[in-house]
Amino acid sequence: MTSQHLIPPLNFGMIEEDLYRSGQPNELNFPFLEKLGLKTVVWLAPEEPNQRFLDFVDDQDIHLYHLGVVSSMNAWDPITEEVVLEASELILTPKNYPMIVMCNLGRHRTGTIVGCLRKLQRWNLTSIFEEYRRYAGPKVRVLNEQFIELFDTDLVRVPIDHPKWL
Repeated sequence: MTSQHLIPPLNFGMIEEDLYRSGQPNELNFPFLEKLGLKTVVWLAPEEPNQRFLDFVDDQDIHLYHLGVVSSMNAWDPITEEVVLEASELILTPKNYPMIVMCNLGRHRTGTIVGCLRKLQRWNLTSIFEEYRRYAGPKVRVLNEQFIELFDTDLVRVPIDHPKWL
């Protein structure tokens, strides 16, 4: 019997219990993702995930939500408020857990969603930006940080049965 190495996807991290983030995984990451028992993938990039990942999601009976496809075909454009609100609605629904939020590299779109979520959790901006920059690396986008800073959390509909970490 050979032991299988579990390799997390690029920029993988735990946001909260049963809520994760990452960049687009490849086949080497599938055994790792399988162990998470995911129910939901929130895909934030404008383009479709690659076919192997789509097949994996299908095989694992994971629900894939492709958000942001209409907002912009330019990967450099910041995420829209509409996408953040759609993603928040999915994230704040515990029956969707375990869940992973991802975009191509798990940096900017995912980081913006997480930053807005942290703002909803009443984190201070210094902590929010520190987390954003940890994943963005040298490619920090000031527009994303500005979006997070100006994001109006009152627009988020918080369900009665929201996750206990909120």
